[in-house]
Amino acid sequence: MTRLALAFLVLAGCASYDGRSLTPGVSTATEVEAVMGAAAERRAGPRGETVLWYPRPPYASYAARIGADGKLIAVEQRLTRDNVATLKPGASRSSEVRDLLGPPQRIERLARKQVDAWTYQVQSFDPQLIVVEMSPDGVVRTAYVFSDPDKQAQDGSQ
Repeated sequence: MTRLALAFLVLAGCASYDGRSLTPGVSTATEVEAVMGAAAERRAGPRGETVLWYPRPPYASYAARIGADGKLIAVEQRLTRDNVATLKPGASRSSEVRDLLGPPQRIERLARKQVDAWTYQVQSFDPQLIVVEMSPDGVVRTAYVFSDPDKQAQDGSQ
């Protein structure tokens, strides 16, 4: 393979990283997967929708929403402050978190607090971490956003 062909493939892969080349109402689920790759997870959405999840570590989680007709509705970056703000401690459930933010990048058991911490890295609003803590019964206990100490150390920032 020539360097030019390799460079083209790399650029083509980058262009489809977030599904930007797809057209809502026109692109099919098959086309979404051809452009974005195999979904990491599929979840049922409202009104017969299917949500294909594309976590793009370290900083994005795209939800490709497919309508009941098999056509793309939208590709959305779900790791946002607004989405985190909709989570209600004591009321929101783990399934709601999964539907809203997608699969976490890391799940850690915090034995002393008796919760599981779901962690998502975010760059859309500075290097941040979203952490959602869930009790064993799947109820959100806390959800917060804070500066990513690992990213700050790499940047040499405080």
